[in-house]
Amino acid sequence: MRTSATAISLALSFLSVAPVSLLADDRQGEVTFPEHLRQLPNGLPFPNPTGFASTFSTTGRVDLTNEFFQDLGANGRRCVSCHLPSAGWTIVPSQVQAIFDRTRGGVIDDPLGLGAIFRINDGSNSPNADVSTLEARRAAYSMVLSKGLIRVGIGVPATADFELVAVDDPYGFASAAELSLFRRPLPTTNLQFLSTVMWDGRETFGGTDQCNIAAEGGKCFASIHFDLADQSNGATQGHAQAPNPISSAQREAIVAFETALATAQVWDESAKRLHAAGAKGGPEAIFGQAFYYGINDNLGDYRTGAPFSPIVFDLYDAWTRSSEEARRSVARGQAIFNTRSITISGVGGLNVNSPFNPPLPDSFQGTCTTCHDAPNSGNHSIVAPLNIGLADESRRTPDMPLYTLQQKCVTLADGTKAVGQSCPVVSVTDPGRALISGKFADIGKFKGPILRGLSARAPYFHNGSAADLGAVVDFYNERFGAGIVGKDRDDLIAFLRAL
Repeated sequence: MRTSATAISLALSFLSVAPVSLLADDRQGEVTFPEHLRQLPNGLPFPNPTGFASTFSTTGRVDLTNEFFQDLGANGRRCVSCHLPSAGWTIVPSQVQAIFDRTRGGVIDDPLGLGAIFRINDGSNSPNADVSTLEARRAAYSMVLSKGLIRVGIGVPATADFELVAVDDPYGFASAAELSLFRRPLPTTNLQFLSTVMWDGRETFGGTDQCNIAAEGGKCFASIHFDLADQSNGATQGHAQAPNPISSAQREAIVAFETALATAQVWDESAKRLHAAGAKGGPEAIFGQAFYYGINDNLGDYRTGAPFSPIVFDLYDAWTRSSEEARRSVARGQAIFNTRSITISGVGGLNVNSPFNPPLPDSFQGTCTTCHDAPNSGNHSIVAPLNIGLADESRRTPDMPLYTLQQKCVTLADGTKAVGQSCPVVSVTDPGRALISGKFADIGKFKGPILRGLSARAPYFHNGSAADLGAVVDFYNERFGAGIVGKDRDDLIAFLRAL
């Protein structure tokens, strides 16, 4: 795969991270900008720490003239500024650092708008950050440079059943009017598997297109297409600071582009080709994978009524008896993900503050696929934000703000609620869904991501708190006592790498 080089040094870059297969001399630090480049071929391999990932589009190519790559805002941002094909359609720190160096922190314009990620409205740690010098910019943009985190500013809803009673923001900006929430941009690929848009579901709207069953709360939602169209405009007016909404045609063009993409790892440094010897790795098989709202739900498939199956992934069944140990390791890791028993307890949205009727037990046995239930995708097939403790005060790092929230549990004479001395209090680095719903019970809840193409997009979790896939497994070992250690841990990591 490293020998199929051409003379084009891919401008898309994407600034020092052009695909090895396109670099005649493998000089990944040298980038040019051929403005005539109008498309990427399907299957173009982009390198990552453990191999290569690639993207296919149902249109036959990745169209670089689409509105996704156009400057539709007021600050130079485009969708691609935070969703690079070389990073699994999100951003990764190494590439962001290369872009910073090449553009001197966004001061030097580039034809692709990649340096425009360095804008103070949400690229910096605070919108008041000093960006007057190169070193000041390096400090101001430290969160996006070190963890690939964008600052999302959201205030406490006026109707919330809680108050923000204390703020500890290392960057001196956050308040009840606008909390600073540092989050990873979600990939704009494999969207055929989506059930929820955005980490906190703020772009998932009520409607009549898809509904949870009564035992899971019975709420109904608009179509993912509707959500994505709204999100494309919201991102353009928010992140790119467009003064006016983009047109319906522009929204539809962006959604059509995104929903045509499938991305996955195609080559692993140990297991080699991931679609060899009967395996179904890589992006092409994604297009034929069934998905619909509520598929393989824990309480039964929404369409067929079939009971939940923990066997969510079967991509590497053919490698169970492979003659190559690296491939057997991937197959063993897949089996661990599907079947290893884990005690699930204290999870907001499942055991605690959940919509289930009747309620779930305080503790029950499950597997990784209890939550990652969508076949060969691994996201949750319904709207179901969960709190697994990622934003807990105990996991705070010094670079993260801390917010202390108190429930309004005292009923006043006029019937309204207010905080009182005995009302519950919680401190978190990100209130998550609660800032959208206004519910104290939703603090710390986030959606789970689609798992395909993981190797291309470290760090992991909404806050970038897991530097690599080993740290992801370690989190679940610590939080749930999963006991996935030694060779089992290595096998599970090998499987996750191969997605």
